[in-house]
Amino acid sequence: MKINKQITIPNTKMINPKILYYGFPVILLSTLNEDGTVNISPLSSSWALGEYIVLGIGIDGKAIENLERHPECVINIPDPSLWENVEQLAPFTGKNPVPEFKKQNGYTYKKEKYNISDLTPIKATLVKPTRIMECPIQIEAKVTHIRKPDYSSHFAIVETQAIQVHAHTEIVIEENHIDPNKWSPLIYNFRHYFALGHNLGNNFRA
Repeated sequence: MKINKQITIPNTKMINPKILYYGFPVILLSTLNEDGTVNISPLSSSWALGEYIVLGIGIDGKAIENLERHPECVINIPDPSLWENVEQLAPFTGKNPVPEFKKQNGYTYKKEKYNISDLTPIKATLVKPTRIMECPIQIEAKVTHIRKPDYSSHFAIVETQAIQVHAHTEIVIEENHIDPNKWSPLIYNFRHYFALGHNLGNNFRA
């Protein structure tokens, strides 16, 4: 016997949002300046597959300049408690002079990113840029490829390979696993900061 199920179609509206940051983990990317100091760049565009992490990086910033010259970085992943530290970095660029595009959007030059963010540098094991002590996950990585797409002049697609992963011991279980009940990334959601909600369930491979 066939049961007719009534379906309610939700109302939709065609929109044209200025941004499409519909929820991504925040990254603080450490890169090496030409004088050996370290720049920190907040990022919100990334994805990972296996040991490879792809980053979307603005073409006018210091990070891409540094990576082209010295193809190493640390991908520091903050938790929600660090959102104010991240936001302290947000209006500053390590690029001097400040590119016109950034200047129009309110950015100013500041080189000492650790000082303005109240974060602490610690030495990495395999790369030259420093790790950020407060971030619960710190991934040392080497750049494998940089692509500047011909369809956009605003960003570069940077492919990296993780070569060393550090994690705060309180979020580690069974030696090599991150405990999802204790770890929560800081989420950038349409230019607002969020934490994860409660656990809804597990994937069959969990």
